[in-house]
Amino acid sequence: MFRTGGDTLFGAAAKREAASSGAVPLAERMRPTNLGEYVGQKHVLGPGKLLLNAIEKDRVPSMILWGPPGVGKTTLGRVIAERTRSVFVPFSAVLGSIQELREIVAAARERLSYKGERTLVFVDEIHRFNKAQQDAFLPHVEAGTITLVGATTENPSFAVNAALLSRCKVFRLEALTEEALVTILERAIADNEHGIGGLSVDPEAVRTIARMARGDGRRSLAILEAAAEYARSRDENAITTETLAASEEKAPLLYDKAGEEHYNVVSAFIKSMRGSDPDAAVYWMMRMLEAGDDPLFVLRRMLIFASEDVGMADPRALVVVSNADAAFRRMGLPEGLYPLTHAAVYLACAPKSNAVKNAWHRAKALIEERGALPVPMKLRNAVTTLMKQEGYGTGYKYAHDYDDGVVPGETYLPDELVGTSLYEPTEHGEEARIRARLAALRARRSENES
Repeated sequence: MFRTGGDTLFGAAAKREAASSGAVPLAERMRPTNLGEYVGQKHVLGPGKLLLNAIEKDRVPSMILWGPPGVGKTTLGRVIAERTRSVFVPFSAVLGSIQELREIVAAARERLSYKGERTLVFVDEIHRFNKAQQDAFLPHVEAGTITLVGATTENPSFAVNAALLSRCKVFRLEALTEEALVTILERAIADNEHGIGGLSVDPEAVRTIARMARGDGRRSLAILEAAAEYARSRDENAITTETLAASEEKAPLLYDKAGEEHYNVVSAFIKSMRGSDPDAAVYWMMRMLEAGDDPLFVLRRMLIFASEDVGMADPRALVVVSNADAAFRRMGLPEGLYPLTHAAVYLACAPKSNAVKNAWHRAKALIEERGALPVPMKLRNAVTTLMKQEGYGTGYKYAHDYDDGVVPGETYLPDELVGTSLYEPTEHGEEARIRARLAALRARRSENES
């Protein structure tokens, strides 16, 4: 049978009393206890899916459940333990110690040896473990003493060390759909024992809560519970959209400046500017700033973009962003949002070229391939008599002595690389003019060489 480590007869009674008094949050009271009650994640729990097959065959591997908050990671761990008749043992990545883990493993080993019972150790926020703590699980996972189920909101590729990750199957859980959230809410409304019982909820209010929750099942139930408490405090027996407006505070944006969502939003910002969409660029920029990102970080990204993605197609782009950076440092917030937005819109609307980036990449590759080729004698600086005698500077022609400031047929690359093109301008913006001029210069140089 399904048990949680540490529950006693008195503990269970205390939980029932707390639930009846309302001390236990609605989300905990409505937590599914079996697979049939679990809502969402059909991409991993639908018919024929790997995880469902593993559960039904009672061959559940150690795994990492990766997904945003409130999508059912902890619940799924409990449901798996119930379905596979394992002992569920929660272990805190924040409060748990290596000594506590040793005790859990010792109990699991004894349980397996004498009763044939398996132990599912559920580690919430496994990304908070350091490498040594994660490594402590390795021998026990390998030996099959425990089945590890780790839950994380962070990308496991970054948050879980490679040795442990290689021994676990990763299942990515998705934000709950609006329909799934409606199902969860309707169950809580209809359940007189564990839900909000006794209150009716307007269907439009249910939909509104589902939208407000942004894919988070726990948050949807918290909003419903807050609205129910507000309605009862006013002796009302129904929850409407007006009730929600009065009871609900602004939800924080899903964002972690050190985690995956940060990099997702930054990526969307850069790609929107590169794709010449000023509307999306401003939207993603404000997502970063509203979530608490440093405006100087955003400006740094735009300074990079001005050279990497606009470059010589509009040489003014770097000037505009540099000025925006200087202006912001003088203004601060909120007025500094003007130059920030000015820069983002300018970059998005500017013609694009990555020719500058390609030029230095090609130069770097040549240096790595050919090493430090000698500087041609004509380009060397003859600062001593001996250097002049050795031929330093011999044959150098002063460009300003020639028409257009160009020496016909002159070359400046190492002799072995003459004829190599590193900077290849596009036909975009200002680079179209540069391309034509550069083509003419290279043609004159080639004619002289032939």
